[in-house]
Amino acid sequence: MDTSLSIRRLVKDFDGTRALKGIDLEIPSGRFVTLLGPSGCGKTTLLRSVAGISDPSSGEIWLAGRRIDGVVPERRNFGMVFQTYALFPHMSVEKNVAFGLEMRRIARAEIARRVSAALDIVGLGAFGTRLPKQLSGGQQQRVALARAIVIEPDVLLFDEPLSNLDARLRDSLRDELRVLQNKLGITSLYVTHDQSEAMALADEIVVMKDGEIVERGTPIDLYRRPAYRFTAEFLGLTNVITGEISGEECRLPWGAVRPVENAGDSDSEGIAIRPEDIAIAPTDDRADGIVEQAMFMGAATHYQVRAAGQSLRIVTTGGQTGVLAVGQPVTLTPPPVLHLLKSFRPAEEAAA
Repeated sequence: MDTSLSIRRLVKDFDGTRALKGIDLEIPSGRFVTLLGPSGCGKTTLLRSVAGISDPSSGEIWLAGRRIDGVVPERRNFGMVFQTYALFPHMSVEKNVAFGLEMRRIARAEIARRVSAALDIVGLGAFGTRLPKQLSGGQQQRVALARAIVIEPDVLLFDEPLSNLDARLRDSLRDELRVLQNKLGITSLYVTHDQSEAMALADEIVVMKDGEIVERGTPIDLYRRPAYRFTAEFLGLTNVITGEISGEECRLPWGAVRPVENAGDSDSEGIAIRPEDIAIAPTDDRADGIVEQAMFMGAATHYQVRAAGQSLRIVTTGGQTGVLAVGQPVTLTPPPVLHLLKSFRPAEEAAA
């Protein structure tokens, strides 16, 4: 079944401010796509436009080859999960999940079958008679998810659904959500500002800034080979290092020379090196840098190192061999190949 989404030249204005600046986005059937970006970048506005909660100022939204931006929300057959759960406090879990089906005038026997199946899928089959106040936050969010999938939607929309949960519960429910989406194969659009959440869940991440798409790609591609400095710095920890480029090679500030995989790119904003990609070792001989800070964090140790006037973040796994002391001279070994970053230019600036 075709449930592909197509967003074309979508613009949204609020009181003279352009929140979405001509968004183009194709989402194939069954894909889990995450909209990632800082607060105010337009990701929630885009999601609400797709849902029909907010009318775009211009542009088009298509589902399976049918234009839907003029269709009222309740006729789009989209399931939506909010960060605030939005459950009816006076209704049982079963009644909350059944509500959307009752509004569609589905037969009672079919409602009972679908509600039972949806609650089993989210692991709440034994909780149907409880009220929301009798459930934990994670259980309430599972009820909200069951309510979204029980209508058998063409598309699932998520507006930061895990942001109100504590860290451990958020991680657990995130994993369950990914397993569930893989099982159901429903086209999904998910909004978050949490980078680790986006990387763990998404088939594809769409990075947004100031109402525009900066770039999109698989989590591993955007993490390892981001085109823009904004993406590299927003998607996890990174070092952006000023190096001396000569042909297809780069000399780093402490003297190491490495090839650059995209040396032909213009408008360079520096070299991106992830903290875990720099090897660090103590030395009593010629040092590349000095340890300024060391933080043991169990699974990893985070170092701040001063090297040739630049401050570097370096992460090593575990702590079995001990933690290097502050003031320790060290050698630094960069990755075998380096990657250049570009500066993202807004569409209006690029067209000028």
